Amino acid sequence: MTENDTMAHTPHPKHLGRMRRERLSGSRLYVCTDLQRFVTRPEAGPVDELDFDALREFYVACYTGGVDIIQVRDKQVTVQTEIAALVLLRQVADEYGGLSAANDRADVALITGVDVFHVGQEDLSTQEARLVLGDDVVIGRSCQTIEQVREADSDIGLDYYCTGPIWETPTKPGRAAVGLELPAQAARLGSRKTFFAIGGIDASNIGEVTAAGADRVVVVRAVTQASDPTASAEALRQQLPA
Repeated sequence: MTENDTMAHTPHPKHLGRMRRERLSGSRLYVCTDLQRFVTRPEAGPVDELDFDALREFYVACYTGGVDIIQVRDKQVTVQTEIAALVLLRQVADEYGGLSAANDRADVALITGVDVFHVGQEDLSTQEARLVLGDDVVIGRSCQTIEQVREADSDIGLDYYCTGPIWETPTKPGRAAVGLELPAQAARLGSRKTFFAIGGIDASNIGEVTAAGADRVVVVRAVTQASDPTASAEALRQQLPA
């Protein structure tokens, strides 16, 4: 992947924001992945050497298995590495009709032209993110309390939010699990705003999550550590509402 590939943008079609939000509305399965298993030579210059063939194969396997959104989230790689991985993700997402997502850094989301930008409670406000990214990018936020859920639900500029972690997970060390009550409370708000449950969810417990009222989930290890990501995604998707 060359520098020109990294900086290239696909021209924005008319009604891009509406198209992205329609895809979000139909989304059920969201995967977050780091890049560590694809790094072949750490810090070999400004870009860690990545196995782009393997990374593309993983992206394709996810979308083929029914994943709607893939987010790259890795604070251990260089910014240029993250950009390269996101540009590839955006290309594969466009090819397979999925959504691509960046985490935390609005500048990286802007440079790569991804569909979705996700932030935590201590990151940019929705208004600040919109100043950088405009109205066409889908924006989501993580919520750990019912107060944060209510705030997100009433945030006009926010497109979706995530509730969790439902169970403790090594991807968020030190963060206490919130349990199933938080997505249940979010469901009881009766809002039409999209929300996902996240944190320790896999094929063995996803039924508990949907029973609590969440019909959309974010997973990490259930797909990223699977020997067959497509089959794992399919098994999860089959337990989610159509």
